[in-house]
Amino acid sequence: MKSKSEMLRELEKMLNDVFAARAAGTAHPRMARAHGYVDGYMKAMLETGVADKKELLRLVARQRERIDGPATIELQPVEAVA
Repeated sequence: MKSKSEMLRELEKMLNDVFAARAAGTAHPRMARAHGYVDGYMKAMLETGVADKKELLRLVARQRERIDGPATIELQPVEAVA
């Protein structure tokens, strides 16, 4: 079994490939398949306790920023309306 650091590096590589393919205008069917692989990998990491949601979101944001540049605005959470 791979270590956590190996799995996170693999996920970084997969995300980088997805974001680079999107930036290059890759066809939808190919992008959908790539997103499916990433989603499944992340789900497995969550379900096995290898990583938590915050950790994965930080990793996705970091990889997205590498390809697309920094975010233009920062969103704040919306308070629940009772």
